[in-house]
Amino acid sequence: MGAFDYISSFCSVTSTKTSKRKQMQTVEIKVKMDCDGCERRVRNSVINMRGVKTVDINRKQSRLTVTGNVDPNRVLKRVKNTGKRAEFWPYIPQHVVYYPYASGAYDKRAPAGLVRNVAQAYPTASSNAPEEKFASLFSDDNVHACSIM
Repeated sequence: MGAFDYISSFCSVTSTKTSKRKQMQTVEIKVKMDCDGCERRVRNSVINMRGVKTVDINRKQSRLTVTGNVDPNRVLKRVKNTGKRAEFWPYIPQHVVYYPYASGAYDKRAPAGLVRNVAQAYPTASSNAPEEKFASLFSDDNVHACSIM
């Protein structure tokens, strides 16, 4: 370590303007696209944003997937500026949810194998799922023994 490095460590200037870099994330948006023109308009509105790596559109599911260092709210706002009604992708796989037919979770317009992501579809902390309650009654070691007897 030279003398110049030693002195410069005391005189370092810190910048007051720090820019935080956004994390790499995937944003999924539900937007209805009927034709190639709609698809092209939505794609062009998002692809020019700073930090966007990939844009994937699935017209059959009305789904837009944007991957990159972007803010999800800015992507949604940019898509809404095209004149299309847009919302964050509300569906999750059906096998992930405990109660897929709970009120509000089942949606006829949802793509096959997907349900809405609502809080009623998950068990509450106070009540266990029915499978968990009955699984502890029987023993795998002794199949003829039952804790009810």
